[in-house]
Amino acid sequence: MLQLQRIYASDQDYDSYRILVDRLWPRGMSKEKAQLNDWVKTIAPSPELRKWFNHDPAKFADFRVAYLKELAENPATVEFLKTTRVQLAQGSVTLLYGAKDEQYNQAVVLLDYLREHLPKTD
Repeated sequence: MLQLQRIYASDQDYDSYRILVDRLWPRGMSKEKAQLNDWVKTIAPSPELRKWFNHDPAKFADFRVAYLKELAENPATVEFLKTTRVQLAQGSVTLLYGAKDEQYNQAVVLLDYLREHLPKTD
């Protein structure tokens, strides 16, 4: 199973393979509490795109298009897909993010991208 979870959520799934998909470390979160298996900064939106979007729901559709373009052009995407595929074969994978908005963030776009490119994830 492939799932999303806010890293600050109280009901964390620590049994899955946990990947932080933010470029910046979540404020106030210790590495011990995060219990990550991986932190893939390079899969996150570019700093310029992240700053432009600024978690504005009105910009989300344009952000989505731009981020999907970045994913398609990002050399790290191939390795990320491979790692995710391998981990899914062994169990569940949780994409972790720090954004307060659970509907309009880069992890939502990334999850959709993975579901498209790894069709048998859920």
